[in-house]
Formats: sequence, structure tokens, C-alpha cells
Amino acid sequence: MGRQDTGSGGTNQLIWIKDRLSAVVFLAAALALAACGGAGGQGGDGGGASAQTRTIEHAMGETKIQGTAKRVVVLDTGELDSAMSLGVKPVGAVEAVEGLGLPSYLEGAGGIENVGTIEEPNLEKIATLNPDLILSSKLRHEQIYDQLSQVAPTVFTETTGVTWKENFEKHAEAMNRADEAKEVMDGYEDRLEEFKRAMGGRLGETEVSVVRFLPGETRVYQKESFVGTVLEDAGLPRPPSQDVDDFAILNASEETIPEMDGDAIFVTAYGPQDETTRQKITSDPLWQKLEAVRQDRVYEASDDLWMLGIGPTAANGVVDDLEKHLAES
Repeated sequence: MGRQDTGSGGTNQLIWIKDRLSAVVFLAAALALAACGGAGGQGGDGGGASAQTRTIEHAMGETKIQGTAKRVVVLDTGELDSAMSLGVKPVGAVEAVEGLGLPSYLEGAGGIENVGTIEEPNLEKIATLNPDLILSSKLRHEQIYDQLSQVAPTVFTETTGVTWKENFEKHAEAMNRADEAKEVMDGYEDRLEEFKRAMGGRLGETEVSVVRFLPGETRVYQKESFVGTVLEDAGLPRPPSQDVDDFAILNASEETIPEMDGDAIFVTAYGPQDETTRQKITSDPLWQKLEAVRQDRVYEASDDLWMLGIGPTAANGVVDDLEKHLAES
């Protein structure tokens, strides 16, 4: 199982919901749900009384969903990308960090109700939206699965990040959009082939390095990450230090700067620029000696797209960036 990028600086630990979610908060959620005409755990029928009931097997067991969900709430960025990729605009979504908003690459995400952060979803707010489906993962929200399930049918994947393709299939199954999901992934495969044709003979000869600057930490991304899978799909080799079946070199120090080199380096930054490690790393003499730096082949990439997206729309955006900087330059 691959590790997951939490998007927070300084750690890569599993995010667990804090114990301060009390019975009082959940009672308020249940009352709000009742006020909106919902029935705990049932949700809307999505297609009238005659809609079929489907049983979805997932990381937490089985969930019955009646018809096709119309009011979906998503509790992570991958779930948001999945829904939007399938033409489903959620009624509620969490932010990665409070105040940062939803990923900027997703067009049409305006108007989605904020229901807290990934670390602390607001159960009461979720209930007031009267959802008929909630999507998240065991990694993120195992501790509140039971509470969520009393609000609406809830489907969890096991983890996120490197498993984004399997997760997308599960999200599509839950939303009753398996055919649409196949079309989306076929489109991704077609996009990859376009990129490979554009690269020609340079495809297998261009080692791509990925470095992320966060508050207090630098990460060098390896193969078992979302972006690692996209680079592998695109047929691009990695520098030796990154051609590893692991998530990332965490807390990379100045001494590890030589391991960041490649024929091209893509860098992203999470959080306010002046709080990240960018200046510390890029002003170091070892950084200035990197071949990609000396050849002016360091490219800025969107952190929302490359790190937080974790879905097919983000994957296509990464391939667009690769073609822009590697094939067209």
C-alpha cells in the first residue's frame, strides 16, 4: 500500500479526527438532518421510489445506496476530483487547510458548500446539506465513519494517493457512473499516448525529478505517490534516488540536494512562500550546482494539481504540464 501525502508541512502521518467531536455536536447534526427531511443512513432515492438499491462493498464493509446520488459530499481532494471528473458537482466539500479554498484547477467548483477541513469535517454542516452519499477514505476518517453513516450512505476507499485509479472506480461505482468513469480513463490513456508521440525519442531519456517545498520540510517524491504514478504512466524515467517503490524522501536536508537533480526538476510549494523551505534550499550552493538548475530546466508546477488533486482531472493536468515543458521546449 502506498503512503499518502497529507498536504501538511512537517509530517506525513495519518490524519485522525480529534476526540473533541462530542455527542452534543452529533446530536445537533442529527437534529439538523431531521429538520431537512432526511432519514439517517437512507439519503434521497436519487431517482424516485422505483430506483434500484445497490450494495457497494468498500473499505469499511457494505453500504446500500438507492438509485443515483444527487447530493454528494466529499471529504478529501481526491474524492472532489473524482466527482467533478464524472460531471457531479458535490453539494459540500472540505478544504485541505482552512481558508485555502478548493483546488484552483477545478473549473466549476464555485458554489460548493464548505464543510470544514480534511482534518476536521463539520458533521453538523454536513447533515444540514441532506446528502444522499458521502465519500472519503479509511485513512482519513475511520474514526467518524459510524457518525457519517447515520447522516447518509457513506463509502470509503482504503487510502488515497497512489491508489487514485482504484479509488476513482470505487467513487464511480458509488455514484452509479461506471460507464462515465471508463470514458474518463480512456481519455486519460489517449492523452498519455499524445504526450508520448510528442516526446518522441526523448521520452525514455528525460529523467524527471519532483521536489515539494512545505513549511519546515522539503520532500523529494518517489514512485508510490500520485504524481509518481502519472510519471510512470507517461513513460518518464526517474533519477536513481527517486526510482524507488516508496512515497518520498521526507524532511530532505541540504545534504540531500544532489539527489534532487534530474534532466528536469518540477517544483511545487504548499502554503505561503515565505514559510516554506524554498529559499533555504534554492539559495544553497549545492542547488546552484545541479545540472537541471544550470540548464534552466527547473519548472514551477501547481501544488493543487500535482500534489492535492489525486484524480483523473489532475492527472491530465500534470500530463499537460509535462508536454508544455518537456515536449514543446
